Amino acid sequence: MGKKKPTIARKIVHAGGWQIAKRTLKMVPFGGTAVVVILVGSDIRQKGLVGGLANSGLDAIPFFGLAKNAVELFRGDFIPDKNSKEA
Repeated sequence: MGKKKPTIARKIVHAGGWQIAKRTLKMVPFGGTAVVVILVGSDIRQKGLVGGLANSGLDAIPFFGLAKNAVELFRGDFIPDKNSKEA
């Protein structure tokens, strides 16, 4: 007997949950800085070298990163991804 394949909806919920978890972990005032350092590589891959370093640098500032990520939960990224068509 084979395993059940996850549905598209389940994959979307799983991926979305990871995005929310990353943003929430980054928002912890001083522990969030450690999370940002660990995730800097993924930011660089998604946003390019300059954009990824800028995004990670802003997230690493304890209370500024908290405010930035809180706004981005509702507004979207301030620094768009490389492959994003949005300006």
